Amino acid sequence: MSSVREARELLLSLAAEVRLRPLGRRPRLVAGLDAAYASGHTFAAACLFTFPELEPVEEAVVREPTRFPYVPGYLSLREGPALAAAVLRLRRPPDLLIVEGQGVAHPDRAGLAAIVGVRLGLPAVGCAKSRLVGEYVPPGLEKGSWSSLVFRDEIVGAVLRTKSGCRPLFVSPGHLVSLEDCVEAVMGCVRLYRQPEPLRAAHRCSGASAAGFEQGW
Repeated sequence: MSSVREARELLLSLAAEVRLRPLGRRPRLVAGLDAAYASGHTFAAACLFTFPELEPVEEAVVREPTRFPYVPGYLSLREGPALAAAVLRLRRPPDLLIVEGQGVAHPDRAGLAAIVGVRLGLPAVGCAKSRLVGEYVPPGLEKGSWSSLVFRDEIVGAVLRTKSGCRPLFVSPGHLVSLEDCVEAVMGCVRLYRQPEPLRAAHRCSGASAAGFEQGW
């Protein structure tokens, strides 16, 4: 991709394919997706768990050259291809993706979860530690409390308290899910910690792979 303008055209074309609708059935296999960087490479991890038991099933890591620079709002083009490739390496296809990033809570409705979901044709949830767009009233302090994230007069996500007294997460639909599905899936994947277990596993897995590559393991 030779310019940000071409990247934006691609991003908008993929965003136009996003469809939000109720999941319809409880997922049986949920994959957490996250990426790390080292020495000009992207390390993308997909960690598959049963749901709601949260038993680990398998994991896959893809290492690819980082082909797109860091540009605010374009994370889906920087990490999306590698994350999609990691999912395709899993022997069992997930019913739902939980992605470290935004869904439609993005200036162009084209967050990482939205674009990865469209590329794979899979339901995808964005789950981020920080807000990219939107305004909200802080949710209650109790675990499970949430408030609406509003951007341009539209509800694009939920500000979700996954652990009592801790900072909330920013959850938004990516593709083929509703906001209620997102909240239910993320809360269903939380145990002792603030982040959903599949995301925590993907973070560890991608980070360890990146660290090992830098140290020549």
